[in-house]
This record gives sequence, structure tokens and C-alpha cells, in this order.
Amino acid sequence: MNKLQNITLAAGMTALGTAGIAMAASFPGSQLSPQAKVSLTQARGIALHTVRGTIVAQELEKENGGSGLRYSFDVKTAHGVREVGVDAKTGAVLENSPDNAGGADEAPGGESQEQGGGEADEGGG
Repeated sequence: MNKLQNITLAAGMTALGTAGIAMAASFPGSQLSPQAKVSLTQARGIALHTVRGTIVAQELEKENGGSGLRYSFDVKTAHGVREVGVDAKTGAVLENSPDNAGGADEAPGGESQEQGGGEADEGGG
């Protein structure tokens, strides 16, 4: 019985791993993945280390700043959704700002959360 349980467990893990690969391969911008030195999994870890929450959207895109190739994550937090940009070649955090579809990268109170250009959020987070 123990051998049968091990086989069943291994088959289940393989199925889950295959489903994860299929999901990762189908995200917006996945065709740019061969140009990235940082994997999607690594970039997700960097984003979630930067902002605690749940990733609700992800894409790989060419955009100004850093190496020109970045992962963009929408991370749902207790205080709203934040956009976290991770350089796909270096792993550097390029952006950590409120995700407001209007395009302004400003938090309430006028403080920018862009990495390198704004002030740190003093209220914790």
C-alpha cells in the first residue's frame, strides 16, 4: 500500500507541475521569455517580497527603464492594488506604486512610490 501511495503522490505532483508550467507559459508577454534572465517564478518571488499580498495579474513587457524588459505584477494588498515592476534581466525592482488605471503613479497625499524617485512609505506596509 505504501508503494501505491507514493506512485499516486508522484503522479499528482507531476500533474500539478504540468498545470503550473502551462499557466506560466500562457501569460501576456510570454513570447518575450527567452530574452529574460530572471524567470517568472523568480520575479514573482521578488514582487511578493517587495509587497505582501496576492498577485492578480502579470505580464512581461518591453518598457523604458532598467534593461527595457520587465515583469509587471498587480498585487492585491489589504490597502488596494499595487503595481510592482521587476527588471527581467537583473531582478531589480523598478516600480512599486498604486495601480490606478488612470496612469498617475501617486499615492493619496501626493507621495510617489516609484523606486529610486519617491519617498518611502512611512506608514509601514
